[in-house]
Amino acid sequence: MLYDFYIDPDITKAKTLPASFYRDPKVFKALKNKILRRSWQWIGDESLVPAPHRVYPFFLLDGFLPEPLVLTKDATGEVYCLSNVCTHRGNLLIDKACKSRKLVCGYHGRRFALDGTFEYMPEFEQAKSFPSDCDHLTKLHLHHWGPHLFTSLDPAFDLREILLVMEERIGHMGIRNFHLKKERSSDYVINAHWALYCDNYLEGFHIPFVHKALDSVLEYGSYDTLLFDHISLQVGYASSDEELVFDLPKDHVDHGKKVAAYYFWVFPNLMFNFYPWGLSVNVVKPVSEEQSKVSFRTYVYDESKMDLGAGSGLDTVEMEDEAVVESVQKGVQSGLYSHGRFSPTKEKGVHHFHLLLSQYLRS
Repeated sequence: MLYDFYIDPDITKAKTLPASFYRDPKVFKALKNKILRRSWQWIGDESLVPAPHRVYPFFLLDGFLPEPLVLTKDATGEVYCLSNVCTHRGNLLIDKACKSRKLVCGYHGRRFALDGTFEYMPEFEQAKSFPSDCDHLTKLHLHHWGPHLFTSLDPAFDLREILLVMEERIGHMGIRNFHLKKERSSDYVINAHWALYCDNYLEGFHIPFVHKALDSVLEYGSYDTLLFDHISLQVGYASSDEELVFDLPKDHVDHGKKVAAYYFWVFPNLMFNFYPWGLSVNVVKPVSEEQSKVSFRTYVYDESKMDLGAGSGLDTVEMEDEAVVESVQKGVQSGLYSHGRFSPTKEKGVHHFHLLLSQYLRS
């Protein structure tokens, strides 16, 4: 089924997605199948399989995409993302993270190497043309960015182009120099559609009205949004010379500017927020048309700079964002509201998001 949500490419003429987009359960399902299944998802980092012969079973987006998968690390240190379903009768192979030299099905003993290659199956000596290609475990696309791992069930775009955009701004810091800080990582449940949360993230228009503390350290008039194919970048500049900013090398594209934060959004639901102290990865996970879960994972680059500048008080900023997004969730249920218009100067990121959503749904 095609969903004819047209967004005019000209932001000065365009209307936002209609309220029905956020309410209709059929649209919610279409977003799952046409967009989220075709997107790249951040799994975590290599600490999930910290040593050879480690395996880690998981479902993407906490099971919203219910494809059983497993990360494995073989004896050489190579990491794979495989189907976690036995190719004999569909049994799940691994049910918890553990150390294992092979993947062995507990149902009938079918065995696979850690790269997914079929190795052995009892009582199949008389089977003809066995094994065949379909007896191996399916390998998914797995992309490494330093220690960070991304996978996709059916990728619709090239992740390497996305990462190049981020590397241009923060590559000088070295992504492997960022270390996970679990005690600074959190999960939040929000009573709102996941796309509304992304809408809010993609513009700094609301900062003076919603985030008073953040507004005091950012120069609202200089706030900038840059658009690329499947990624956008919001650049927050410090309001004064006293505020914490990035130490940028002379050959950097932003050298000489007082950059306080780089906010990267990767279509459709990933955020990579870089501050002088480090990185906050935010994954927006759909639950229902009226509820989402947002996972914050904190990676520290320079702990001495934490709780300073634009990267401080993130929990407070999150609570403020949740309050306004949940208010919008209630508002789009109104029969008296249909759609809005975009600010051509302040809502380029939201327009970009809506344009991509409409294009994928219409395809």
